This record gives sequence, structure tokens and C-alpha cells, in this order.
Amino acid sequence: RETLAAAGIAHKRTRPYRPQTNGKVERFNRTLLDEWAYARPYRSETERREAFPGWLHTYNHHRGHTALKGQPPASRVPNLSGQYS
Repeated sequence: RETLAAAGIAHKRTRPYRPQTNGKVERFNRTLLDEWAYARPYRSETERREAFPGWLHTYNHHRGHTALKGQPPASRVPNLSGQYS
């Protein structure tokens, strides 16, 4: 709370599982489950967690998104130098 206040950020909450108010997050959560968490069987939770950074990189830098006309999210963010080179 203090960190948000110090940065001048207002914390707002939405109702969970309510796509009308939280659609992008709900879609990301669904994609996360379908394409990473349960996409294949993992031998352990550690193995699943180790697979996450690679999946997230692919999601942000290589996987096209229909809302972005087939471009990955990273194409919309300038100055990503030094990240995922």
C-alpha cells in the first residue's frame, strides 16, 4: 500500500472471474493454463516452474496475438534493450 501511495498509484480491484471488467487478465490466465501449466505433463512442480521463463519469453516475444494484428506484445513496448536479447 505504501509503495503504491509513494508512487502516486491508485490500487483498484475488480471482481474475480468477471470477463466484463477484467477480460485481458482472464484471457491471459486461460492462456497460461492451456499453453504452459497443463500443456504437457510435468514430473514435478519444480520442472513446471523451470519451464515458465521460456514460455513467458515465447508468449511476449514470438507468439502473435490477434488483438495486436498478429504481433507479439513486446512489439508494442519501446526500449526493451537488454531484455531477452
